[in-house]
Amino acid sequence: ANYFSKFSKAPVICKLVGRKVLDGLGQPTLEVEIYCTVKNYEQRICSIVMASHSQIPESALPEKIEADEKERNDSVHTAVEWVNESLNTMLRDLESTDQCQADKMLGEYFAKKVEEKKEIQKREEEAAAKVSPAPASCPPTPIPKQKRGGKPVKKVAVEEKPIPPAEPAEPVLGGSLAIGGASLAIAKAGATISHVPLYLYIALLKHNQEPPKEMTLPLPMVTLLNCEKNLPTKLKLVKEVMLIPPVELSLKQGIERILDIQKEMTRLLESSGKMPGPQADSKKGKAQSSAKKALPPPLKRISHLGCLTTGYDNLEQLLLLMQTACKNTGLELGTDMYLAINCAAHELMDYDKGKYEILTGTFKSPDEMVAIYMEMINNFPFIIALIDPLRKEDREQWSSICCALGSKCYLIAEDAATHISKLKTDQNINIAMCSGVVLKYINQTKVSDLIELTGILHGQRHITILGSPDAESLDESLVDLAVGLGARFLKLGGLSRGERVAKYNRLLAIEEELANHGTLR
Repeated sequence: ANYFSKFSKAPVICKLVGRKVLDGLGQPTLEVEIYCTVKNYEQRICSIVMASHSQIPESALPEKIEADEKERNDSVHTAVEWVNESLNTMLRDLESTDQCQADKMLGEYFAKKVEEKKEIQKREEEAAAKVSPAPASCPPTPIPKQKRGGKPVKKVAVEEKPIPPAEPAEPVLGGSLAIGGASLAIAKAGATISHVPLYLYIALLKHNQEPPKEMTLPLPMVTLLNCEKNLPTKLKLVKEVMLIPPVELSLKQGIERILDIQKEMTRLLESSGKMPGPQADSKKGKAQSSAKKALPPPLKRISHLGCLTTGYDNLEQLLLLMQTACKNTGLELGTDMYLAINCAAHELMDYDKGKYEILTGTFKSPDEMVAIYMEMINNFPFIIALIDPLRKEDREQWSSICCALGSKCYLIAEDAATHISKLKTDQNINIAMCSGVVLKYINQTKVSDLIELTGILHGQRHITILGSPDAESLDESLVDLAVGLGARFLKLGGLSRGERVAKYNRLLAIEEELANHGTLR
């Protein structure tokens, strides 16, 4: 039977099922399920759940958050319709292992939908032509106001060199989740039909079906602290503090070290959180009040990123506490563990002042930011990566910071990176001035896009980081993608919350599998 089964017809897709499910934050997202005809019988092969990504900052107004939620709901509803109707018909009878053809068809379908949307918008704009001039004249007015406000002598420099305005957010077509979801589901089905793990299937697609002799695991960037920018504490320059284990450790050893540091950090934060009570009651003067000021705020909760949420009044306070936590566990930052910092600079810009608010009430120009980062890396050389140190619009300063710090740490663009579709069409856009890019598998991104883009980045000697979106699901496919594509780093969040931990467990399982097969580099 096994012998004759080799001559049977290749399995083909017979049905795609899309449904609305909830992600790790209880928000709606898309699940795609694939059925194939295998030896004349319909079989359910696999399913994937897409992670959703919001571009709304933490400090957004309630109305904007509500509008974003409605848009997300509508987008998921549209995506479910696309999968169950158009894509189901279009992809029927396609071999599940023909990823290239599937992605080509998905790309053409999406391009058609984009054109349809443009035509609708054009008609709407023509219909509203009488109303549109009034709001169109409003945006230019803040610019002269800033210049008038810049009349005092101190602000002349800012007036002479205004900051580039924010580029508009990349439009996301409602229903685009269906494209990414269908592409990833087909890849997973192809791997299942071929009886190989998904990471190997992706590697075979990348290397034209030539099996790699060795495979390297990406280094995890494990988020330890999430410093929310809307907390009453002063420090705004840091959004995430991440730990990166040294490359000579196995992943298992690295995760164990990080867990030890996390436990110690939790203990330090909880003990400091207990301190203010008695001090406040005792009213014993300056010594105690200064001690109280030096302590970070008490630990409150676990962030949606799966890590501790806290805030600090300055950068030194945060980094010294990190050093203390490591020393208490017998580790030294810079040799036994390294740090990466996500600055999320796009959330710091005050457009009225044309400066970044790095501490509450402390504003710095883009050029001053470069000097701050140089000082930070010189004082704390165990920081080996900065993510989004500047907005993507500050291209001149990106070049300056790369020249100054490129040899000392990775300067990585996440929000500052251009959209995947633009990176593919214009390979030089916004890549040349950073060490690497965080890629996320969201919306209309297809498996073929990631394969092509990682090839472009590797060719330009840029590193690839696969990143987990804000709202994650229990689906572990992102880890297989990172391993198969040969990403340098994997940014998954912290070691709490099921949807985050599931991915770390998958990474550990892949390490064990590769080690058993003797293919782990």
